[in-house]
Amino acid sequence: MRPNPIRARWAAGQPAIGGWLSVPSQLIAEALAVADLDYVCIDLQHGPIGFSDAVRILPSLTLGGVTPLIRVAENSTSNISTALDAGAMGVIIPLVNSAEEASAAAAACRFPPLGQRSIGANRALLLQGSDYYERADAEVACMPMIETLEAIDALDDILSVPGVDVAYVGPSDLAISMGYRPGTTAAPYLAMLDRIVEACERHEVVPAIHCTPATVADRLDRGFRMVSVVSDLPAFHAAVDLALAGVRGDEPDRPHSPLY
Repeated sequence: MRPNPIRARWAAGQPAIGGWLSVPSQLIAEALAVADLDYVCIDLQHGPIGFSDAVRILPSLTLGGVTPLIRVAENSTSNISTALDAGAMGVIIPLVNSAEEASAAAAACRFPPLGQRSIGANRALLLQGSDYYERADAEVACMPMIETLEAIDALDDILSVPGVDVAYVGPSDLAISMGYRPGTTAAPYLAMLDRIVEACERHEVVPAIHCTPATVADRLDRGFRMVSVVSDLPAFHAAVDLALAGVRGDEPDRPHSPLY
């Protein structure tokens, strides 16, 4: 089985820098795959990408050797197992608010006796080789999202669950749950990010987060070891805004991207 490149980066003390796909386009996936990224995540929770699109897009991500990830639509055994069977090397699971929910996610990512994942990794077996079943538990990454105050209240319990590799902060939802707008720089919000990183370090879990080119340096300085810094649709919007600003001489006034 091919090793998971982002695990190697974490082991070496290096952050993983990633991209985000919300448009069902193989060409865009290939463009991100050959960029200088460590992983690319296909988003099945928000946007028009469906599972059949994801299966079609996944081979495109092998062009550049990035780690292919999928954010599933919800925390269910079916969603997680089908994403892994299709060839994802990790799953990002939204709205995990308790240790019980984190345990269910971790169990769906691992084969018995460590978990409850069913044997049947069709495309993953073809892609990764005949030793997939022996090595997948150590290579696949389980990444529950921390994005509500309910999850913050249960943070230590969630991070204590065996098999949880990453705590992926959803910054916009977390901000909203705290009473702020997405993109806030309020001191209590930034202190909450520091609290999450500190808890991850205590539990030896990788802290991860969505960010923007403007916030990535700050998030890395705070200790995040996995950052999604470029997303297809916001990147397109930014390029259009920049071109129009050059023509019209005014500042773009685009709503804040919900992905961040």
